[in-house]
Amino acid sequence: MTQKKRKTKFFTRVTKEEILRVYNIGESIGSGNFSVVKLGKDRKTGEKWAIKVIRKKGMGNNLRMLENEIDILSRIDHPNIIRLKEIYETKEKVYLVMEYCDKGEIFEDIVEEGFYNEEKASKLIYKILMALKYLHEQGIAHRDLKPENLLLSGQNKEIKIADFGLSKIYSEKIMLQTACGTPGYVAPEILDEDLNSYGPKVDVWSVGVITYIMLCGYPPFYNENTNNLFKQILSGEFEFPEEDWSKISEEAKQFISKIFIVDSSSRMSVDQALNHPWILNHNPKKNK
Repeated sequence: MTQKKRKTKFFTRVTKEEILRVYNIGESIGSGNFSVVKLGKDRKTGEKWAIKVIRKKGMGNNLRMLENEIDILSRIDHPNIIRLKEIYETKEKVYLVMEYCDKGEIFEDIVEEGFYNEEKASKLIYKILMALKYLHEQGIAHRDLKPENLLLSGQNKEIKIADFGLSKIYSEKIMLQTACGTPGYVAPEILDEDLNSYGPKVDVWSVGVITYIMLCGYPPFYNENTNNLFKQILSGEFEFPEEDWSKISEEAKQFISKIFIVDSSSRMSVDQALNHPWILNHNPKKNK
């Protein structure tokens, strides 16, 4: 008697052999605490996919993060957001078949180039903002935007937002409360113990950090001591050092300054950022 395939919230249980009949799973192209990302190839079409293989054993609360990521990725479809094709589950592992970004992380690209010129940075930030606009309209906050979670794909290096493990669905009635994110990119309202909740503008703050790094090659807030770093962020104190920023336009500096406002109610929204002159001037046709 054949055993019935067990259906869970998101996927159907299969065997590894069944997966290997569909995909050739090759070399590792990335790794995490409980996962490894391998290069997969569809045996029928030859198309390449990134296959995230997650060990279920020992995941504990991280299993909830995985389910959350799958739930969100299953809801969304945008050209600048990584696409989830399908999900498999075996007895020991979960396999996420995702869009393969052959040019790697934007972090590596910035390290290689040192920094971007304003036109390139503005065009990339525009695409990130458009993806965020889409997410926020769906009631989804990413909460962990950083260069390591921005991937590049194809000859034109199309940007894709990835890693939705810390993302959260919210509404006007249900605001966000969990302290999360990556220290140098986290918004002050997430760190402020006196605030009971925060909203999607935490993603805009992260865009400000990413923009700053793109234009000069280093972060606006930095301290080896995490507590001191958080104090910097909570105060909103940052600088545009003359030696690196003298040739950068006032519009670019103003764009960043309007994001690094500690009071989120006064900070630019995604829509306001999209309509800022620094974005409009480098993306004229797209914003008409």
